[in-house]
Amino acid sequence: MALINLPAFSNDLLSLFEKLKTERVDTPVIQPAEPFLDIAGEDLRRRIFMTESETGASLCLRPEFTIPVCLRHLETATGTPKRYAYLGEVFRQRREGSNEFYQAGIEDLGEGDIASADARAIADADRILKALLPGSSLAVVIGDQAVFEAVVQALGLPGGWQKRLVQAFGDMQQLDGLLKKLAQPETVGGLGADVAAMLAAGNDEELVAHIDRTMQETGYSTNASRAPADIARRLKEKLSLAETHLSDQQIGILKTFLRLDVSLAEASTALSQFAAATGLKIDAALNHFDRRIAALANAGMDLGAIRYKAAFGRPLDYYTGLVFEISVAGSDAVLAGGGRFDRLLTLLGAKDRIPAVGFSLWLDRIEAAKPSGAGQ
Repeated sequence: MALINLPAFSNDLLSLFEKLKTERVDTPVIQPAEPFLDIAGEDLRRRIFMTESETGASLCLRPEFTIPVCLRHLETATGTPKRYAYLGEVFRQRREGSNEFYQAGIEDLGEGDIASADARAIADADRILKALLPGSSLAVVIGDQAVFEAVVQALGLPGGWQKRLVQAFGDMQQLDGLLKKLAQPETVGGLGADVAAMLAAGNDEELVAHIDRTMQETGYSTNASRAPADIARRLKEKLSLAETHLSDQQIGILKTFLRLDVSLAEASTALSQFAAATGLKIDAALNHFDRRIAALANAGMDLGAIRYKAAFGRPLDYYTGLVFEISVAGSDAVLAGGGRFDRLLTLLGAKDRIPAVGFSLWLDRIEAAKPSGAGQ
């Protein structure tokens, strides 16, 4: 189904994948839409091309490869660890370039040594780009959602607020808006005096009974709407989220963390100093962070040339830890990007937890980054 030409360096890329001991995999261009709509996140959801089957099932043109590769892995019941490589067209609305373009990449499934697998993903992406763009100076930036989650959890926020902040990770505009709400709690209106009193007193049974009576009196059927107990739980959660307040000191701690921007060679010290100054217990996350740094050094990466940004994330909801991007120094065009997605295969139906990490390469951007006349 090739509608656009493959870049001239594609065969070189496939040879590099083979040297990295990966298994080439392909997936259908037409995919079930549900996994992308439910798991991938808002940024991708609003850019996919939807269609439907003859039976009315929601389908889409393949907008990325990670979810399809994971689905294929589960369908073929292949054991792990497994390293898959792919190269093919993806379809999504983009502000620049064509809405149909080629992506390639590697998905590393089931490797139990998390730090080494993370380091291998970054190092492989870096080496591939250096081979395809000889002489180019590359800029590598990494973030770590797991460290951010540890900071948020250590501040003692309710689970609902933790989820909101984690989902906004990587989007500073959205995070700033949430921090403003935490600094100035909202008032939940429209509850009615009786409901507000029951919520304030914690009378759960009375609240459920009141909601049930109201539904019966107004003709709402529990078959057509949420059950009274579910409505009561959601009201309590909404009130808890609205009334949650962080002190100026706690807000300051979050903002201080999000401003951290240092070379990876300095990151361990910077994070340790942050934890010591704030008193936050985030040792487990920092220990894993340090193991990844050691693994990157063992992989031959120059830690001083890699940037760690505490606020850096990528706009896909399935990431759980490491996130990274690589570009040509001085350019905003991302040539490679990826991260860890340990919950994804479970969400797609795996019975057991399968750790996973991977990265994608944007072939049209790599081609554009080549010096004029190169690779022709």
